[in-house]
Amino acid sequence: MPFDHLGLSAEILHAVADEGYELPTPVQEEAIPVVLAGRDLLAAAQTGTGKTAAFVLPILQLLTPLANTSFSPARHPVRALVVTPTRELAMQVAQSVKTYGRHVPLRSAVVYGGVPVDPQAKETRAGVEILVATPGRLLDLVGQRAVNLTQVSILVLDEADRMLDMGFIPDIRRIVELLPAGRQSLLFSATFNDDVRSLAGNFLRDPVTVEVARRNTAVETVRQMLYPVDRERKTDLLAHLIRTRGWRQVLVFTRTKIMASRLARDLDRVGIAAVPIHSDRTQSERTRALADFKAGEIEVLVATDVASRGLDIEELPVVVNYELPLVAEDYLHRIGRTARAGLDGDAVSLACIDEVDLLRAIQRMLKRAIPWQVEPGFVPDRNVEPRPISGRSSPGAAIRDARETRAREGAPRRGGVRPRPTGAGERRPTGR
Repeated sequence: MPFDHLGLSAEILHAVADEGYELPTPVQEEAIPVVLAGRDLLAAAQTGTGKTAAFVLPILQLLTPLANTSFSPARHPVRALVVTPTRELAMQVAQSVKTYGRHVPLRSAVVYGGVPVDPQAKETRAGVEILVATPGRLLDLVGQRAVNLTQVSILVLDEADRMLDMGFIPDIRRIVELLPAGRQSLLFSATFNDDVRSLAGNFLRDPVTVEVARRNTAVETVRQMLYPVDRERKTDLLAHLIRTRGWRQVLVFTRTKIMASRLARDLDRVGIAAVPIHSDRTQSERTRALADFKAGEIEVLVATDVASRGLDIEELPVVVNYELPLVAEDYLHRIGRTARAGLDGDAVSLACIDEVDLLRAIQRMLKRAIPWQVEPGFVPDRNVEPRPISGRSSPGAAIRDARETRAREGAPRRGGVRPRPTGAGERRPTGR
C-alpha cells in the first residue's frame, strides 16, 4: 500500500516524497490508520523499522486543521506530547517532526536536560503544538509554568521499555496526571515484555495492538557473528578486525562509561580515530561526537547503552558488542543500530569466558545460536578461568548507569519544584 492510500494530506505526502520514501514500512502501514482513527495504540516493532514516522505522520495529519500562523502563544497550545527516555532520541524525533511537517504551519520544540533551561522555557512559552521531551526536563518546565499540558490531545510514550529500565515511570505517572482524561495515547516499544504490557494497561484505553515481528527477534538483514577471544586481547582483536575488514564506520558498545572512555583512548593510541559517548560527557560533547561520526571524521564511536536507543545513523555498516550486555534485550537494541530501513548490516560480538552466561541468555532470547568463528591469531586460551562480571551480584547493578543517565537527562531533584496536577480531571485506567 503506498503512502497516498493512508489518508495523509498532500502537504505531508510532499514531505515524505522529498525524503525519497515510496512505500510505508509494515509498522507504518498498520499503525497510521489506527492513529488517524483516534484509537489508543500499543505498538512493537524491531528497531530500525520506522516507528517514529508511524506516529509523527498521523499526528501531523490530525493537527493540520488546527495549524495557524498567529503570533499569539495562546493560539499554539501543546496538543501533542512525545516523551522519550534520552536526549539523543528526543532530538531525532524532533528532527523527524520538522522534516515531515515542513509544509504544515505547526510549531514544534524539543526539551531535554544537560543544557540551560532558560532558552527552552522561552521557546515553549512562545507556543508550540508538538512538544518532544525527556521526562525530567518536561517536569521542570511545567513547574516553571513554561509548559501547560491541559490541552494535550495526543500522548506518545516512545521506547517504553527503556523508560522502565531507566526508572522513569514515577515521572511518567506525574506527567500523565497533568493531561486531559480524554486524550489519545500511543505507546511504542522495541520489545514487548511483560512490564511493557503492564505499563500499557495503566496508561492506554482499549488499545489496538500492532506487532509486526515476533517478540525479541533481530532484523533479518543483520548478519550476526561471534568471535571468542581472551578478555585481555579484545582490544587487539577489535583493532585487527577494523583494519583487515576495511571497516570505516563502527559503533562499538561497552557496558560501562569507564570502559567506553578507556577503549576509545586505546584505539586512538594505535591509530584508529575513536570517541566515547556516554552520560558523563556534556551534551555538546555528545552532539559533536555523533556529528563527527556521521560525517566520517572519526572511525569508531564507543558507546554505553545510553546510546543504544535513539541513534539513527543512516547506512551504519557495523555494530560491535565489545562487551555483551547484562540485559539480553539490550543486545537487540544495540544491533538494531545497523540494517535500518531494509539495508544490510553486520553485528559482531567479542565474547570471553566470563560472558558465557550472558551469551546463553541472549541466545535463549533469540531462540537460536549466534554463528561464531575463531579469528586466526586470536585463539582463546582454554586454561583461562572465568571471572565474575562486575556488578552482576546485585539485581540493581545492571541499571546503575541507566539511573545515573536519568539524573543527567534533567530529572527534578528531590525537594525541588514539583508541578501541581491542576486541570487534569479524573484519570481513566490506565518515533525512523
